Amino acid sequence: MANAPHGPASYFPAIEAKYGRGVDEWLTLLDVAEPTGHTALVAWLKAEHGLGHGHANALVQYHLHPEKWARD
Repeated sequence: MANAPHGPASYFPAIEAKYGRGVDEWLTLLDVAEPTGHTALVAWLKAEHGLGHGHANALVQYHLHPEKWARD
């Protein structure tokens, strides 16, 4: 599939299904999160919201660099 999401966006359907929140909601939480920086935000999502490392990493990567990733 030529239009399939790649990179962090490829995790978004699984994140929404597993944690019951839409990606836009997760991105809004990251916008107002106290920690800053990739590592701190990943740790925060894992500790405060119970996300797995891969899912937290995908959300933070997209949050910090949305211009790099296609999202439909």
